[in-house]
Amino acid sequence: MGLERIIRVARGLEPADLVFTGGRHLNVFSGEVLEGDVAVAGGTIAGIGSYRGRRRVNLGGDILLPGFIDAHIHLESTLLSIPEFARAVVPRGTTTVLTDPHEIVNVMGLAGLDYMISSSRSLPLDVYFMASSCVPATRFETAGGRVTAAGIRKALRRPRVLGVAEMMDVPGVLSGDPEVLRKIRAGHSRRIDGHAPLVSGKDLSAYVAAGIRSDHECTRIEEAREKLRLGMTIMIREGTTEKNISALAPLVTPETASRFLLVSDDKHVDDLLDRGHMDENLRRAVSAGIDPITAVRMATINPALYMGLSDRGAVAPGCLADLAVVSDLETFRVRAVYKGGCLAAANGRPVWKKRRAVLPARRAMRVADFSIDRLLVPVRPGRIRVIEIVPGQILTRSILEDPSVAGGLAAADPGRDIAKIAVVERHKASGRVGLGFVRGFGLKAGAIASTVAHDSHNLIVVGTNDRDMAACVRHLVRSGGGLCAAHDGRIAATLPLPIAGLMSDRDAEVVAGRLALVKAAATILGSSLSDPFMHLSFLALPVVPELRLTDRGLVDVRRFEIVPLYEPEKSS
Repeated sequence: MGLERIIRVARGLEPADLVFTGGRHLNVFSGEVLEGDVAVAGGTIAGIGSYRGRRRVNLGGDILLPGFIDAHIHLESTLLSIPEFARAVVPRGTTTVLTDPHEIVNVMGLAGLDYMISSSRSLPLDVYFMASSCVPATRFETAGGRVTAAGIRKALRRPRVLGVAEMMDVPGVLSGDPEVLRKIRAGHSRRIDGHAPLVSGKDLSAYVAAGIRSDHECTRIEEAREKLRLGMTIMIREGTTEKNISALAPLVTPETASRFLLVSDDKHVDDLLDRGHMDENLRRAVSAGIDPITAVRMATINPALYMGLSDRGAVAPGCLADLAVVSDLETFRVRAVYKGGCLAAANGRPVWKKRRAVLPARRAMRVADFSIDRLLVPVRPGRIRVIEIVPGQILTRSILEDPSVAGGLAAADPGRDIAKIAVVERHKASGRVGLGFVRGFGLKAGAIASTVAHDSHNLIVVGTNDRDMAACVRHLVRSGGGLCAAHDGRIAATLPLPIAGLMSDRDAEVVAGRLALVKAAATILGSSLSDPFMHLSFLALPVVPELRLTDRGLVDVRRFEIVPLYEPEKSS
C-alpha cells in the first residue's frame, strides 16, 4: 500500500478498503469516546470522520479500541507454543506482545531466542523480544545457556529484538561488576528493563542511574511511588501468581498515569482461557478504581510509546489498524479483533488456520544417574532454614524450624505443613541436587514436580516422602520434561512439555485439560494453593527475596550468598 493512496483515502478522494461505522471509538490522546467512521487503507488507519469504503462493518453501537499490548510477558510461562498462545490471546484483543525469552534461553542459550523468533513468524500477533540479560540469573545456579555482553550485542541484531530484558542482577549492578556493566552498555541506545524487588534508597538511585528504565516487581505502593519519583516506568503486574493491581491502583492518577503499564509477566494457559489476558487485566484495573480510559491507555498507547513502536496503540490516522471491538469499558468483552485491518478473531474464536508447533532439536533433559539416596538429608545440630510461601506473591520468607527426624534423617512433616524440596540439575548432567524444606503447599501425601523452575529451569520437586519425589524425578527425566504428581510411588497425573521442558506442542485446550489434571492431583494430595505448580516454579528463583533453593543449595537473596540448611546453634 503506497503512501500516496493512504493520503488520497484520508482526504476522501478514494474509497477505503474497510470502514467501521455505527459505533464509537476511544481516543487515547484526548480521553474521549467519539462517534465517527474509522477508515482503513492497506492495514493502516487513514482517517476518522465520514468515509466511503469498499467494505463496511457496522459496529452496532460497540466501541473500537486499539489492540491491546502486553509489554512484559514470558511466553514460556503459558506452557504454550507461540502459535497456540496467539490463538488464546488474539480473540481477547491482544495484538502485540513484548516477551523476554529468558526461560528458553536459560535452557538453550541464544538458540532458544532463535527458536522463538522463528516460531512467531506469520501470525496475526506481533511478537517482539528483549535480549535476555541474566543467563544464568546468578552464579548460584546452573543453566543450560550462558549469555555474555557479546551475546546481547548479537541478540540485538536479530529481527524484532527491541532492547535488553530485565536486569535481575541487582548486586552486580550496584557493585559495578564489569560483565554486568558491559551488558548494560551493550543496550545503552535501547530500552533496558528492570527487576528490582524491594530495592530502595541510594541503591535504587544507583540502579536507575545505570540506565535501567522500568520495573515490574513492585508489590507495595510505597515501593512503586519511590521508583516512580526516580523516573522509572512502572509495569503493574497481574499474572497467575503475582497480583499487584489492587495494591498499586491508588498510585495511578491523572498526573502519573502516563508512567504506568499493565502487564501479565507470567500466566498459565488455564488462566488465559478461563479469565483472559489483557482484557482481564483491564477488568481488574477498573474494578480496582482506575478510570476505564486510563486503564485502556495503560494497555495500549503507554506500552507502545515505551516500546518505541509509534505505529500502534491508538485509533488514529497513521496507526496500524490493530483494533479490538468491545461491548463496553467495564467488562471489556471482546466481540471481534482486527490485525492490520484484517479480521483475526470473532466472538472469541480465531479465524486463521491453525499451525502446529515445531519441536527444537536440542534435548531438554540431561540428568546424571539419579537415585533416591540423592534426596536424603542427614540430621545435624541446629534448626533448619525453611522457605515459607507468601500467598499471592512470588516473595518468600526465611524461617527457622526444628527438623522432624525419621530413621536418623531430616524428613518432611505434613502435620506442620513442612515438605521436602529438591532441585535436580538437568542441563549438564553434573549430578548436583539441592535440598531443603518448604512451608505453604499443604501437602498431606505424595509429591509434585516440574521442569519449569525460574530462571535456570532445573527439575524441581516437593513432597512428603522420598519415594514419591524420586518417582517424579525419574518420570520427568524419561518423558523429556513437564509437570507431574505422584502418590504411593506411582505417577498420578502428568503434563508433558517437550519444548525445552517448558512448553507443550499441543492445542491450548488440551494443555489446559492436562494442567487441570495435575493441579487436581495436587489438590487430592492436600495442596491448599490454587496453582501449586506456578508457586513451585518460582522457588528456585534466587533474585527475589528472601530464601530460595537451586541445584547448588539454599540462597539467602538479601545476603546474596549460599547458606547452609542448618542454622548453627549459638554458643552460650
